[in-house]
Amino acid sequence: MKFEKIAVIGEREIALGFKLIGIKDTFIKSGSDAIKQFAELMASKTYNLILVSESIRPEMDGGLLRLAETSLSPLVVFIPMPGKEEERESVERLAKRVLGVDIKGLKK
Repeated sequence: MKFEKIAVIGEREIALGFKLIGIKDTFIKSGSDAIKQFAELMASKTYNLILVSESIRPEMDGGLLRLAETSLSPLVVFIPMPGKEEERESVERLAKRVLGVDIKGLKK
């Protein structure tokens, strides 16, 4: 899958990090502003990949969260904040959702 159009929504640390590696469409947003921005990007059908801060997930309503978790076009990936404890769990959940692989069973 080729990602020609990528957007990033999240806190300053996340958005600026992706902007520095060349992703132009970055949005420094949090809370309800981030959710509104996410809904607009999903509706625009412009992007192949939308990277969203993990901190926004708990604030999404059930319908929008289901859409984010099941969408393949655009593919939505929740990005954990650097240094947060839940980062390990988020990576495991991400691998299962995107790749269909349960990496918990692979660890020893």
